[in-house]
Amino acid sequence: MVAGEASLFLVEGVDACNGLLGASANQNAVIKATGGGAYKFADLFKDRLGVSLDKEDEMDCLVAGANFLLKAIRHEAFTHMEGQKEFVQMDDNDLFPYLLVNIGSGVSMIKVDGDGKFQRVSGTNVGGGTYWGLGKLLTKCKSFDELLELSQRGDNRTIDMLVGDIYGGTDYNKIGLSASTIASSFGKAISEQKELEDYSPEDISLSLLRMISYNIGQISYLNALRFGLKRIFFGGFFIRGHAYTMDTISFAVQFWSKGEMQAMFLRHEGFLGALGAFMSYEKHGLDDLMVHQLVERFPMGAPYTGGKIHGPPLGDLNEKISWMQKFVLKGTEITAPVPMAPPGTTGLGGFEVPSSKGGTLRSDASALNIGVLHLVPTLEVFPLLADLKTYEPNTIDLSDHNELEYWFTVLSDHMPDLVDKAVASEGGTDDAKRRGDAFARAFSAHLARLMEEPAAYGKLGLANLLELREECLREFHFVDVYRTIKQRENEASLAVLPDLLMELDSMTEETRLLTLIEGVLAANIFDWGSRACVELYHKGTIIEIYRMSRNKMQRPWRVDDFDLFKERMLGSGDKKPLPHKRALLFVDNSGADIVLGMLPLARELLRRGTEVVLVANSLPALNDVTAMEVPEIVAEAAKHCDILRRAAEAGGLLVDAMITNSDGAKENSSSVPLMVVANGCGSPCIDLRQVSSELAAAAMEADLIILEGMGRSLHTNFNARFKCDALKLAMVKNQRLAEKLIQGNIYDCVCRYEPAS
Repeated sequence: MVAGEASLFLVEGVDACNGLLGASANQNAVIKATGGGAYKFADLFKDRLGVSLDKEDEMDCLVAGANFLLKAIRHEAFTHMEGQKEFVQMDDNDLFPYLLVNIGSGVSMIKVDGDGKFQRVSGTNVGGGTYWGLGKLLTKCKSFDELLELSQRGDNRTIDMLVGDIYGGTDYNKIGLSASTIASSFGKAISEQKELEDYSPEDISLSLLRMISYNIGQISYLNALRFGLKRIFFGGFFIRGHAYTMDTISFAVQFWSKGEMQAMFLRHEGFLGALGAFMSYEKHGLDDLMVHQLVERFPMGAPYTGGKIHGPPLGDLNEKISWMQKFVLKGTEITAPVPMAPPGTTGLGGFEVPSSKGGTLRSDASALNIGVLHLVPTLEVFPLLADLKTYEPNTIDLSDHNELEYWFTVLSDHMPDLVDKAVASEGGTDDAKRRGDAFARAFSAHLARLMEEPAAYGKLGLANLLELREECLREFHFVDVYRTIKQRENEASLAVLPDLLMELDSMTEETRLLTLIEGVLAANIFDWGSRACVELYHKGTIIEIYRMSRNKMQRPWRVDDFDLFKERMLGSGDKKPLPHKRALLFVDNSGADIVLGMLPLARELLRRGTEVVLVANSLPALNDVTAMEVPEIVAEAAKHCDILRRAAEAGGLLVDAMITNSDGAKENSSSVPLMVVANGCGSPCIDLRQVSSELAAAAMEADLIILEGMGRSLHTNFNARFKCDALKLAMVKNQRLAEKLIQGNIYDCVCRYEPAS
């Protein structure tokens, strides 16, 4: 973060301050710091580095950071029981009050009633410092993480006295204690004739961990009970993403509350203070900052450039700011053949990385996921979602390990072809080959990480995996892998568009509407993300494949609501319905998909007096068309169609020099507009909880949504419900998806119409 000419860093705690003292001097730097280190090392920073520490109150920062994360990051909070992590979506309107338990050297328990409203109500001196201190004395461990790793291999039953040890191996049912319940931590050491060296360091470490964790869990529960609080969030250095620590605290809370309370943890619990320090933004010139939404991305990619709407103004937009978190490879050189950080460093200043055996310590022990916050143009909730609370974009449940493994295999199998196209898109140079190899290794490393721990980056869905791939390509400067292919397919499709429009105009209204929907479904066969589709490209030209697909369109389709849609469009008998006011058409692929499928459908809606907004990706993804490419396609199509020309002119898409008018004398003042808007993402799928502000504004007057393609209407949003009419159109190009979703087969079609909820 830069303020004027001075660099502004965020630092939390003694260890972070120690690490920064090894950095080179920067006399213009101001370090926003919180925690004990902000005071302990203030003079040292000034003397050795010539920089000042701008100190913030630790409790203020902890609470501000926790509130920020719980409101801004979707899947920030989670429960952890018996090794299972389950994310909990927090309701901003029902967040307060809660108990924040910060476990550092000691433990602070803070009752949080709102933003800036909190009170430290309790605490204990038995915390992380106790664990580390006693552990160091008893096991000779040199670091906190070494002590935690010892606990992973320990058996506390060798040193703890259990209820079963007292009652002859049986439970004490009368008071609800099982035989395995710890009656006395380290209790067996009393009766056994053993010295310290006779006990395993692993067993000692685990016994210590359980003793302290149970104690903290019980005291936390009692304080929550005292103040009538139902939510307890745990954070701090002690937890460090350690599964057994979280399980132990969770068990204690559940045990003492008799299942009425749950311990919850924060994915970014190690950064509460630093984030809180940042939230004191008014002190460093960001008075107008509004935390609107924190969007999480996977690897670092090109910054989102925002969605620009091509067309007349859609109303004043409130200027807001969003946050994007991307997971980057630490210390990665863009041309490096193997993208990884130097051993033992983060690549961001030389701080030590916690060592981990088996990946069971906190997730940032991996060199794959440093979370970086980026200031980005506004991403908003799509206003036409019927119920935001129940909306889940992902259709495929990747919590099923078999399902996860299948889709990982699909992405891995597709990688060689994708790398070849990526390298070719950059001219096949040696540099492009090195970047292509680096992309493949980085993406494979992310997949391996997620296979080991699917929740490492938050709740995982198929849409996240597909977005991960695109972001990873951009990380290695492959901006538009399919650019040449898209241009070639657009040109081939535009060449036959006039004949298709002439054929459509010769039909009756009812026949034309069916043919248009068939055309969209047939043209959706072109998808470079589908291996089955890629194989089709070897069997004929784009036009030959399109015609073959059209000829195979036989109703009833696997999901066939066409008759319902036809009744809404054409009415029945003498009853003629009013046309829709505005339709949002979420377009998918370049080439035949948009030119021979969606554009003719848009033309039909325009003919009926409906405003049309073509919604396309902000950034390239596979062969999907982007919002920057659509106006040129429309301009070429408009050369052969007066309806498209007049609508495009009314929508501000055309200037006179772009087309040759065939009937320039005609008035177009009464034409409804055809517009284009960027959706705010660069993925084959779309999460409607985070769209561009321009799309959100365009949706305000829309009463029809058409979602086209597997990514936007099957992989995501198949079960989404809207406040307006919705039509979902796609050809299924994956056998497993067809079986799971519609109990059908590959190349089956989906035409799902849902009236306004």
